[in-house]
Amino acid sequence: MNYDLIVIGSGPGGYVAAIRAAQLGLKTAIIERENLGGICLNWGCIPTKALLKSAQVFEYLNHASDYGIKVNGGEADFGAVVKRSRDVADGMSKGIQFLMKKNKIDVITGTGKVKAGKKVEVIDAEGKVTNYDAKHIILAVGARSRVLPNLPQDGKKIIGYREAMTLPKQPKSILVVGSGAIGSEFAYFYSTMGTKVTLVEYLPSIVPVEDSEVSKQLERSFKKAGINVMVESSVESVDTKGDGCKVKIKTKKGEEIIECDIVLSAVGIQTNLENLGLEEVGIATDKGKILTNPYYQTNMPGYYAIGDCVSGQALAHVASAEGIICVEKIAGHHPEALDYNNIPGCTYCQPEIASVGMTEAKAKEAGIEVKIGKFPFSASGKASAAGAKDGFVKLIFDAKYGELLGAHMIGANVTEMIAEIVVARKLEITGHELIKTVHPHPTMSEAVMEAAAAAYGEVIHM
Repeated sequence: MNYDLIVIGSGPGGYVAAIRAAQLGLKTAIIERENLGGICLNWGCIPTKALLKSAQVFEYLNHASDYGIKVNGGEADFGAVVKRSRDVADGMSKGIQFLMKKNKIDVITGTGKVKAGKKVEVIDAEGKVTNYDAKHIILAVGARSRVLPNLPQDGKKIIGYREAMTLPKQPKSILVVGSGAIGSEFAYFYSTMGTKVTLVEYLPSIVPVEDSEVSKQLERSFKKAGINVMVESSVESVDTKGDGCKVKIKTKKGEEIIECDIVLSAVGIQTNLENLGLEEVGIATDKGKILTNPYYQTNMPGYYAIGDCVSGQALAHVASAEGIICVEKIAGHHPEALDYNNIPGCTYCQPEIASVGMTEAKAKEAGIEVKIGKFPFSASGKASAAGAKDGFVKLIFDAKYGELLGAHMIGANVTEMIAEIVVARKLEITGHELIKTVHPHPTMSEAVMEAAAAAYGEVIHM
């Protein structure tokens, strides 16, 4: 029961850390109370993308005539769509099981709790308690749907993201509270499947962390798709008596009552810090996050934390990167600390959103003189051929040095395009170097080169 490393939590931070540790020769165990893969593989990233793909296929069928294709009928089987999503998630979780065996990582099923002296207590489903020792312990415990006092989730009429993925039947109407990535993706999914959707956002624009032009474009696209978008609005209360819900919403014009079948609360996440033994061990926390140094060491030697339970973007790819850095440091390597200013963010509704670095507003707030280059997909040959002309690529450069400060994209497949910008920023490529990098034609990615050219008055196709 002695290990070099024990990881508590098997999400994309935990299982990646465990695999990298095993690769580096550390005797490793991972503790998981539910399914391997954590929220991401089982209830987040992967199954939601499966749902969104089904919605996209249905959307293609409904617009087949736009491509010269005649389709007789076409009906969404909501139950089958949900089943496919769950099957995809189950398959991915089985894949993690395989990787654990391949890398000779011990999988311990149960709820883990840290104890003093570099020990971990595990309680299994039957209540049996087992203690394990390790030279190093990583907490990768993730987060859950945040519950607001005026939106108490009952799992039936007021739901979180888990229930939204597995509803027994498709609702005729749904009100989504919060327009971040989770809220916007579910708004697109349900609207495309034929549910009447209202999207409520407290701030002045939807997807509020994005560049303002991206937010405006998505709002236009959502409204064109029939989604009722309400910004600068807040849900005051929900009356769940009767068959559906009566939602009282405070707007700039006054109060409004909207009736719907389901209310989906998508107002962020809350870290899973309860009952972990942090206080007993003396591990420091602040504002619901575990405090660490740049290599994820807590204030207590031998105890580390990564992923959603530490500060930084709550994203799967961030957790994975943190896990690798943490383990390599433990193994005596000299990894580079993670640059949180070069982390891409993606939203997988249609049109997709992808961004990295500074928005135009943030750059100007910082007092930086900027050059802005923007290229619309309406001017892209590939986008026209694909019937996906909504959106654009927007690049922000430091006017003095040519540094690429940020990129903001909205359109088809932009989540596959953003990595180019992340690499470019990592390598400190200038605007002129990006312009002179030949991009293949016809592709959506040409818009990156054209946007850079637009910033310097050299754009060709606009």
